[in-house]
Amino acid sequence: MLLARAPPSPLPLSAAAKFPANLERPLRLRGVSSSRAGVTTAAAAAKPAASSLGGQKRKQVASVTNPLVKHCVKLRLSAAYRRSCRRLLLVGLAPILEVCSFELDTIDYLLLLDGVEVPEALREFSGDVVYVSAAVMKKVSGMQSIDSTEAIAVMHMPNHFRDLRRHEDGDALDGLFSDPKRILVLDGIQDPGNLGTLIRSACAFKWDGVFLLPACCDPFNEKAIRAARGASLQLPIVSGTWHDLHALMTKYGMKMMAGHPESSSDASKEIYSLSKELADSLLNESVCLVLGSEGNGLSAETLQACELVNIPMDGTFESLNVSVAGGIFLFMLQPKDQIDRRTSTP
Repeated sequence: MLLARAPPSPLPLSAAAKFPANLERPLRLRGVSSSRAGVTTAAAAAKPAASSLGGQKRKQVASVTNPLVKHCVKLRLSAAYRRSCRRLLLVGLAPILEVCSFELDTIDYLLLLDGVEVPEALREFSGDVVYVSAAVMKKVSGMQSIDSTEAIAVMHMPNHFRDLRRHEDGDALDGLFSDPKRILVLDGIQDPGNLGTLIRSACAFKWDGVFLLPACCDPFNEKAIRAARGASLQLPIVSGTWHDLHALMTKYGMKMMAGHPESSSDASKEIYSLSKELADSLLNESVCLVLGSEGNGLSAETLQACELVNIPMDGTFESLNVSVAGGIFLFMLQPKDQIDRRTSTP
């Protein structure tokens, strides 16, 4: 353990949309007849239906062989497809509303279970609202039960995500970071829950971005998105190799550090203890923090390139879950301006 798709042209959300504080408010059922089901065929994409709200274009899809359904399923299952289309899937009303509270122009389609009203928070949404059968909702969501899955959104991948291994993104770092002071690097983190939680913590403590080394899971995996609670759509995320990371660190003159268990036998150099004194000594420096997977730990490249830091602990436990340890590191080593802002608040 470690220490520590191509879719139809998109239609935008209205910028006037308002979002309630209670994201868990249930959807209401509309008084519609069951004759709506089965209207489409496998060759039809989506049949237009009557619209009465916000200029929305309402459609229906009842067949699991519909092209839109196939597109959505591929978005859920394939990271390569998501990146080639630069689209992703959000399953569930709560994460949709979380994202829409700060990303108003990103939804292509809103899929609602047949018989469900458009939520009050999305009444001003001017894009395509697609009513789908229970079978379609199960197919798209990948869930056997859809009791809590009444809404799915197909949305744009954020512009500040870069995959340096793709040719079109290869020289796209310029302008992504502006004199970064803190970057979190994840080295082989494969658990989507841990990865999403770490991205969320980095966003919460105002780190400048996240760099994903090879073998990390996709940050737009459904579980990772849920764990990040919208942070992966706000924070710059870069996927690349150690060569790319080294170039980035050299460009900005960043100090390389890595979280490491004190008792681990693969450490051949001094390991520093995380403390307030250490954190204070780094306030005016630019820092890159690397965290490795719980199973494999830090890669050989990380061990060679970084100064090692551990979280001192009493008791019999030698290490912490990586997302827990990461939260401690991210808090203790947060940027100076974030600390100044917090301490100056009355």
